[in-house]
Amino acid sequence: MAKLTKNHEPKTNDRSITSRREDFSQWYLDIIEAAQLAEHSPVKGSMVIKPYGYAIWENIQQTLDRMFKDTGVENAYFPLFIPESFLKREAEHVAGFAPEVAVVTHAGGKKLDEPLIVRPTSETIIYDVFSRWIQSYRDLPLLINQWCNVVRWEMRPRLFLRTTEFLWQEGHTVHATQAEAEGRVKQMIEVYRDFVEDYLAMPVIVGFKSESEKFAGAVYTLCIESMMQDAKALQAGTSHMLGQNFAKAFNVKFLNKEGQEEFGWQTSWGVSTRLIGGLIMAHSDDKGLVVPPKIAPIQAVIIPIWASEQEKISVFNAASNLVADLEAANVKVKLDDREGRPGPKFFAWEKKGVPIRVEIGPKDVAQNSVVMVRRDTRDKQTVKMAGLGARVAGELEAIQKNLYQRAFDFRTKNTREIDDWDEFKIILKDKGGFIMAHWCSSAECEAKVKTETKATIRCLPFGQPAKGWSASGGKKGQCVVCGKKSSSRVLFAKAY
Repeated sequence: MAKLTKNHEPKTNDRSITSRREDFSQWYLDIIEAAQLAEHSPVKGSMVIKPYGYAIWENIQQTLDRMFKDTGVENAYFPLFIPESFLKREAEHVAGFAPEVAVVTHAGGKKLDEPLIVRPTSETIIYDVFSRWIQSYRDLPLLINQWCNVVRWEMRPRLFLRTTEFLWQEGHTVHATQAEAEGRVKQMIEVYRDFVEDYLAMPVIVGFKSESEKFAGAVYTLCIESMMQDAKALQAGTSHMLGQNFAKAFNVKFLNKEGQEEFGWQTSWGVSTRLIGGLIMAHSDDKGLVVPPKIAPIQAVIIPIWASEQEKISVFNAASNLVADLEAANVKVKLDDREGRPGPKFFAWEKKGVPIRVEIGPKDVAQNSVVMVRRDTRDKQTVKMAGLGARVAGELEAIQKNLYQRAFDFRTKNTREIDDWDEFKIILKDKGGFIMAHWCSSAECEAKVKTETKATIRCLPFGQPAKGWSASGGKKGQCVVCGKKSSSRVLFAKAY
């Protein structure tokens, strides 16, 4: 199959992957195609997620779903279509999403009395329902999540990162007090941080979004930001304190213990299939995808090698025993029993990023050994068959840790504290990366940074003991743009 470039022109060599240094954007697209993760659909801006890409999403979904439920969250499902009038009830919310919405004006051969919005997010339709579900403080807290698709009309689509339709989860909660709601906001951003760092092996910085970058309609937004291999930032998850803004717009009320009527305090939080884009850009190399073992659909692949039918029988018997050994060690293993030369199989699984490859041929069987190859380092070693399951399980843990540490070291190397405006601009132009700089909190200075450098304030970090890079917040200084007083540094970067 011919390879598609950004301009959808076929490459002549479908084995080639553009190097990251040559063209990071094309490299990203090449990885997606080589690993068979997704492809463009006939509808501009939309994508088809292929089985292997969807298997990664299923692992993300299943893991997060368990983590959510451990905090008391339940799943539900709400309509795809939202009455246009609902979106208009919260002024800041409608203003924030107006440019992105898709609107249905005709259905069943007739013009609708009221246009319907194809959900860009579900706050409005869900909170209308919540207003009927909640009567008393005994109904609180209400902790709901849904897994669904959303539509935001995207003018510059990029597979997984920005598509018109994408998959995500959106959590929505209602609480009796402001303190309980704020506790949930912090709890969920920590759930996201734990997942992204522990499963996707992507170190993150946690903090507040600036006023201009927060979710439309929120009081404030918390986020996690990760650095990709091109030194740009990726927002990997958000948790929003909605206060009583939507409760007042949608009449989400309850009777407190004293029998008095109050508005509920609300939160929302979500991550999407852009996490797959982050996984690709954080870990993959010029040979193909690299998948962290904890989220990999296949953690080890066994490839038998034979030249004759007699050798095939012997090798397959040994390989079958190895499959059982690995499964007993809770390793997700696949036996590649297809006909054909081993070289193309090696290459195919390397492109898919399977963490460990096990090669076994007649000589290996005779010596009761196999050849084990790590995808992250490409190190190859001969190991004994006996106890292979435990050995592979240990290597998977080592790979997971190595991928995190490698990404952490890259971020550390590309994070700088800058106090001079000219140096700030030069660094962003020539090197990129994360810049920790003082900011006076004015929208004017924030806008100037964006206009002159294309960088934005990714977050106002708070300390992260034991995990991640701790910002020097709290130390006073001068705004890098205007020189006025500043109470702490914030994180600037170019971003996806």
